Amino acid sequence: MPTISMFYGIVICMYFFDDERHKLPHIHAKYQDYNASFSIADGALLGGDLPVAKSRLVQAWIEIHRESLLADWSLAINGEKLFPIDPLR
Repeated sequence: MPTISMFYGIVICMYFFDDERHKLPHIHAKYQDYNASFSIADGALLGGDLPVAKSRLVQAWIEIHRESLLADWSLAINGEKLFPIDPLR
């Protein structure tokens, strides 16, 4: 599971070949003992949970980096190496 970004204690990952599980482009966010997945298209929470403040940070980051995330998604579903994406600052 490649880590593509880290900010404010949140680790953002994208799994290879993960289009089977959620069927749409998404990322996984981990913070302490929390795990959640978010849609790249609209930042919606798809599963799991994250504290509200951390979820909002992830959603803002998705909004800023949507184009890069979609490019990484295309690479991930083809099993190719992903590019890191700048953290939220």
